[in-house]
Order: sequence, then C-alpha cells, then structure tokens
Amino acid sequence: MYMNNPKITVLMPAYNAAKYIAEAIRSVLAQSFGDFELLIINDGSTDHTANIIASFHDPRIVMINQENKGIAAALNVGLKHARAPYVARFDADDICYPDRLKVQYDFITAHPGYNIIGSAADYVDADDNYMFTQHPVAHLNEEIQDLKYSICPFIHSSVFYKKSTILANGGYNEHAYTYEDHFLWVNILKSTKACNLSQPLLRVRINPESITIDEKWRTRKFKEIKYTSLKNRSITAAEGDELKQIAGQQYLPKIKEGSYYALCGKKFLINNYQPKKARVHMVKAIGVHPLRLDNYLLYTISWFPARFINWLYRRNLNRI
Repeated sequence: MYMNNPKITVLMPAYNAAKYIAEAIRSVLAQSFGDFELLIINDGSTDHTANIIASFHDPRIVMINQENKGIAAALNVGLKHARAPYVARFDADDICYPDRLKVQYDFITAHPGYNIIGSAADYVDADDNYMFTQHPVAHLNEEIQDLKYSICPFIHSSVFYKKSTILANGGYNEHAYTYEDHFLWVNILKSTKACNLSQPLLRVRINPESITIDEKWRTRKFKEIKYTSLKNRSITAAEGDELKQIAGQQYLPKIKEGSYYALCGKKFLINNYQPKKARVHMVKAIGVHPLRLDNYLLYTISWFPARFINWLYRRNLNRI
C-alpha cells in the first residue's frame, strides 16, 4: 500500500547532509502516521549522504540521485516523482516531531478548502541545543493574505501542501536562489487558501553547513534583486545568475561560520534571553570577523537587562 499509493510524500532535498540526515530520517520513520513515502533527492552530495540513506532498509524510503543543481531544482524533481496527493516539506538537517504528519494530514483533510498548511517550529543550534520557538507571523488565511510581499509567511520545512496546487503554479522558480519558497508563496497565495498552525511540529536546525545565512549578511545588491523580484513577482534568468554569483562569493566557510555564530548570539539574546550563551557565540563571531561592528554592539548590550534589550531591539536592533 505504501509503495504504490501513499497518502503523503515527505519531500527532502539533501546536499552533503551526512552529519545530520540519519537523525532526520529516523524522525520521519517514527511518525505516528505511517502511510507515506520519504522521497529524498540527493542533490549531488560529495560526502557520505547517499551511503547513509542507503543504510536504512525501509520500503517507504525512495532516493533519487542527481548532479548538484540546487534546492529548487531538487524540489521540482521531487514534485515530479511524488506519488502522493499531499507533500510534506522537510529538510535533511531538521527533526520532525512524532505527530507532525498526522496533525497536518488530519487538518487538511478535515478542511479541504485549504491548500497549504504551515506550523510553528522550535529552533536548535548545531549541537541540538534549544534556542527559541519561531511562531509564524500570521496564522489565519486572512492574516496571511494581508502580509506585505517582503514577509515570508511560512517556515519552509514546516509546510504541508496539495501537490496539485504547487504544480499548477509551475513548481519552484529556480532563479529565485535561496528564497524559492518565498517567491512561490507571493505568486500563489492570492489564489489559494492557507494557514499556519500555532503548534511547533518540528525542530529546525541552524548550522554553519547550511546554505542559508543570516539575511543581515547579504550584500545590498543581493537584497535589491531579491525584494524587487518579490514585489514584481517575476525574476529573469540573468538576475538568478547574478544572485548565484553573489551568494557563491559568500559561501566561504569563514563567512558561513561567522554568520552562524552571530545569528546564534542574536537569537540567544533577543528570542531566548540567555546572555551568557549569547556572549559565547558573539566572542566566536568576533574572532572570525573582527571588523564587523554589529558583533561588538550585540556583545555590549548583552550585559543589559532583558527589558532594555527588547526595547532597544524594537527601536533599532532589528536593522542589524
């Protein structure tokens, strides 16, 4: 039954995810809702990702190997091969809570007018230490529809959607490099119904190996192309190539490491007031990038009371 007509396809792109993917796979296989396929698109990994996937002997796991083409291309391949009418997005370094699939499947089948269901998520660092809980910026469909184009309405690895809805929009745009999900939502939400559940259904791992870095570290040109394309709901191949070129210059280990420590420090300070942990990360961020003044500023204010920090952040620090 699972192999031929699963009710859910858990769609997981994976690129050099050997460090975390075993835990991610185990969290899917332990779901209380068992009628699914776990479709993993191995996007040209050069580490032991493929071997780790192959070490699991569960008929619900399907692996497709392809040369490295990026997350959007991997997701489009997955959508093409997905056998279920519902798709649960999931990343290879995250962890599903046991009832994640059951909760979202029960909701969308009980409310068939909805096409996209997201949720809150607990964020952890590279060592699985709890950092904070991210609640969606909007929950009800009406609230989501009213969001400004620059605000992403979903945590991507939390979304559960009707495959037909995404395919009808042409899938993920491969030029919207690193924000293919956000670009999809601005193009699709005006004609579909969506919501976010307030319950955290997974743990999202922030780690220096991830392709995503803190938005604050992006160049001005990268952000200009990104937000102009979101506003216009269109992007050219040339713009996509420029985004990849800019991002490629930033994906050096040193930059990603510095961004990781700075982001962890900020989250431990602003989202989950633990100033000692924040300072540990900020010292590491300063050590990696001693010329970034924002790191010194965050370290300095970590000595102030939480109430003052929150007030200051609302007024100014959200620009950092």
